[in-house]
Amino acid sequence: MFDNDTIVAIATASGMGAISIIRLSGKNSLKIAKKITKKDDLTPRLASLTKLYDFNGDMIDESLVIYFKNPHSFTGEDVVEFQCHGGMALTNMILDTTLKFGARLANGGEFSKRAYLNGKIDLTQAYAISKLIEAKSEDGVKLLARQLKGELKDFVEEIRKDLLFILAYVEVSIDYAEEDLPDDIYSTIKIKLSQIDHKLQVALDSSKRRDGMIDGFKVAIVGKPNVGKSSLLNKLLNFDRAIVSNIAGTTRDTIEENIKIGTHIIKIVDTAGIRDTHEAIEKIGIEKSIQAIRECDIVVAVFDNSSMFDEEDSKIVQLLNNSDKEKIFVLNKCDLENKLERTLLGKIDVELSISKNITNNSLENLITAFNRILNSRTSSTDGIAFISKFQIISVEDSLSHIRQSVKSLETGELEIFSYHINDALENISKITRPYEHKEMLDVMFGEFCLGK
Repeated sequence: MFDNDTIVAIATASGMGAISIIRLSGKNSLKIAKKITKKDDLTPRLASLTKLYDFNGDMIDESLVIYFKNPHSFTGEDVVEFQCHGGMALTNMILDTTLKFGARLANGGEFSKRAYLNGKIDLTQAYAISKLIEAKSEDGVKLLARQLKGELKDFVEEIRKDLLFILAYVEVSIDYAEEDLPDDIYSTIKIKLSQIDHKLQVALDSSKRRDGMIDGFKVAIVGKPNVGKSSLLNKLLNFDRAIVSNIAGTTRDTIEENIKIGTHIIKIVDTAGIRDTHEAIEKIGIEKSIQAIRECDIVVAVFDNSSMFDEEDSKIVQLLNNSDKEKIFVLNKCDLENKLERTLLGKIDVELSISKNITNNSLENLITAFNRILNSRTSSTDGIAFISKFQIISVEDSLSHIRQSVKSLETGELEIFSYHINDALENISKITRPYEHKEMLDVMFGEFCLGK
């Protein structure tokens, strides 16, 4: 399936640290490790404190060495880990020594690829490993940990199994009409397809709601010029990230920063003030502001309590009303005379007075509003969740074919029905392992004893 050469990589993040891990995988891993440690053998799954030597035989470190004999390793091959002291020079010396003894540098994701090809993990677990490194919330970590245990794999396999039996029954009807089939088989198939449809749709809806658990929720601060958007960003970050001035149009481009809210890391985006302008660069910034509303999970709309409600405010309210995003309406400058007709906003979630002498306690209501929305989206890590765009597209395509197949079944067009079920199988199978036609044949001949 692939060349069983020996690959090596540094498994820890770059930079200074107490420990660095260099990992070997492949048929010559143990042989290379013996040369570096000058040991006759290494006991599998036993951490050994031993001296390490470079290609010229000079001692370079004393570290822990662990040997995992195939197939009892992450990749399913012989694997050796060197857990050395964390200096970059030392780590690179050990890496260079393994290369001189015959290993080659691993490509990105190659350890996980070998684990997949050797049947140690499936595609759902491979995705979970990748996303676990990037997870932006504690709830996301818990969700991914369940996928590492095979929860999504089991869910997809159950769907595959049901679709396979449906496809096998229909193929029997088409190709072996003389065989005795249950009288209620088509009504049973319709019920089963309805159940599959419901399971996939529930999981799909849940996945879209919880998307930010993995990649982080995105928050856009919007409003007309000079309402205090940049000041609000600076207060949330607790340092002056954005330039603040009384000149309208100071913010020309979006500014993005990460901030932790509760157990979540959110990406907060300060946008250019939305207004009518003929200035070319400012117009580009305003277009990006409108785009930020489309792309974010939560919109924080800031309005000026000390100014009359005008056409620019009206345009922003209209933009928000036409959006299905979660919204937090913030009324700023509440320490000044009230001139804004509050009822025109429809609602006000938070009242603030962002100024140099205001303390962070003034933001507590806003933080509470953030937490309310974030916690509602992550109130439970139970249930199936698809963690990548690829998985979601695969499910959407599978659902589309399942729904088209029902129409074909109702009109008695079994060949078209079979085509759609076959495509549904292929699409849902992309999430775990590719569907092969022989799987359906195994069910057909094994279940119905045809051709005996």
